[in-house]
Amino acid sequence: MYLLDGKLLSEQIKLELAAEVDQIKLQGGKIPHLAAIIVGENPASQVYVASKIKSCEQVGFKSTLIRCEADTSQEELLKIVDGLNQDPDVDGFIVQLPLPKHIDEEAVTLAIAPEKDVDGFHPVNFGRMAQGLPSFLPATPMGILEILKRYNIETSGKHCVVIGRSNIVGTPISILLSRKGYPGDCTVTLTHSRTKDLPAEVRRADIVVAAIGIPEFVKGDWVKEGAVVIDVGINRIPDDTKKSGTRIAGDVDFEQVAPKSSFITPVPGGVGLMTVTSLLMNTLKASKGEIYGK
Repeated sequence: MYLLDGKLLSEQIKLELAAEVDQIKLQGGKIPHLAAIIVGENPASQVYVASKIKSCEQVGFKSTLIRCEADTSQEELLKIVDGLNQDPDVDGFIVQLPLPKHIDEEAVTLAIAPEKDVDGFHPVNFGRMAQGLPSFLPATPMGILEILKRYNIETSGKHCVVIGRSNIVGTPISILLSRKGYPGDCTVTLTHSRTKDLPAEVRRADIVVAAIGIPEFVKGDWVKEGAVVIDVGINRIPDDTKKSGTRIAGDVDFEQVAPKSSFITPVPGGVGLMTVTSLLMNTLKASKGEIYGK
């Protein structure tokens, strides 16, 4: 069993990004600028956004954080989004989810200009991705691809089982791994909560991507010997042995599954860190006009 170290990869990629920013500065070019909007005081969102801002600082990006009160109206939020769309200095921006219940997340996502949608959530980017056209890939699936690529994990002809069908992870990674090229050329089975005999489906997999949002859901007897296991889950569960009273667990029962795996991502320290790094990679592409031009 070999750990797919997202922390190590993330640090390597940040060094690469920082070196590129240094070159941009030397040439008098525009420094990449990522903005983030956060609405309300959701603790997990606060942590995620702080991580993104810190990562921007590490690689030399410019960053802007816009904090909105929890009672901010949808109309007010859409005005802020429009302002960022129009701001030539902002290369890309994100609206941190979840949003308060009185705001329509879909309406906000649709309002983001596709050329600044570095989260890769807009239907234009999703559609371009599905057709194999240049696009901003959703950050978590992009992070998974980087892990597979940088650890030289063979994907061609492999059977990949994805557990979970969200538009953020499950559905896009199933499309990306089935595309021509590397990492890709997989035969992909997309499973979910309604799949009959889910353990039997997972046992067929050479590569398992678990993104169902249920802690320690995938058990040891679900996974065949030598499988590659990508655990996307980040779940906080009670643990009296911890000072905080909780611990973070993935969607995979690590203690059971790891001994049977050839490669596995830890939680924490796996896919989550690569998600933030992928956001930075998309922002650099946006600043260079690689997807939509300048």
